[in-house]
Amino acid sequence: MIVGVLGAALFVGSIVVNPWAYAALFLGLTLLGLLEFYKLAGAQDIRPNKGIGIALGGLLYVSFFLIEEEIMSPQLLYLTLPLLGLVFVLELYRKQPQPFTNIAFTLLGVLYVALPFGLLHKVAYLPGDYTWQPVLGLMLLIWSADTGAYIAGKNFGKNKLLERVSPGKTWEGWAGGTVLTMLVGYVLSIYLQDLTVAQWLGISIIVAVFGVLGDLVESMLKRSLGVKDSGTLLPGHGGILDRFDSLIMSIPFIVAYLQIF
Repeated sequence: MIVGVLGAALFVGSIVVNPWAYAALFLGLTLLGLLEFYKLAGAQDIRPNKGIGIALGGLLYVSFFLIEEEIMSPQLLYLTLPLLGLVFVLELYRKQPQPFTNIAFTLLGVLYVALPFGLLHKVAYLPGDYTWQPVLGLMLLIWSADTGAYIAGKNFGKNKLLERVSPGKTWEGWAGGTVLTMLVGYVLSIYLQDLTVAQWLGISIIVAVFGVLGDLVESMLKRSLGVKDSGTLLPGHGGILDRFDSLIMSIPFIVAYLQIF
């Protein structure tokens, strides 16, 4: 309970105070999430190149932010391409078993963790300059989906959503999470007017659908690697990936929706 309250206060404060505090917060989550992902891979004797993976993920995240702040030219993002090649070249000299499995998990960590957090900047800077409203609203929608699913699932849950991956999730829980998310999305559209009503409701639908799929994907990852929690960084809450799996999966779809519509 205490961890949850302190975490919520940290998030709200960092997102609202200024763009640099917001960027620093999510940079920390990106780097910790990458470390956690690579540690998970080690449970099956996979040896991703942590150094190059974290460097590439951090560079992507920071580059996206600096581009939105108009401090860095978008053309400099091409510097990440040589790092992709280095992942393959450096594996020649690491003398580890399963070299291409190691390469795959190195790049998967960047794709699964760093890229979505980097894309979050496209949400924060949607009007042109930084605004805290879409980011904070998105976090509230994620929390609403989780809360609604927990309450409805605990009281009415009978039909399993995908039992072989996550036995605790039910269709009733998903429905409860969806209803609460849509209600919160509508309320947000009244008070946070940097986005339109249609945009808020669209984001709410995406969170309701892809948030739970993100949870299932992370459960699938843990089952395939034979671990229970992604980490122990947050007492009583698991690891970074446990807490932000819904957000990680939702962001690419939200960015696509907002950019197209």
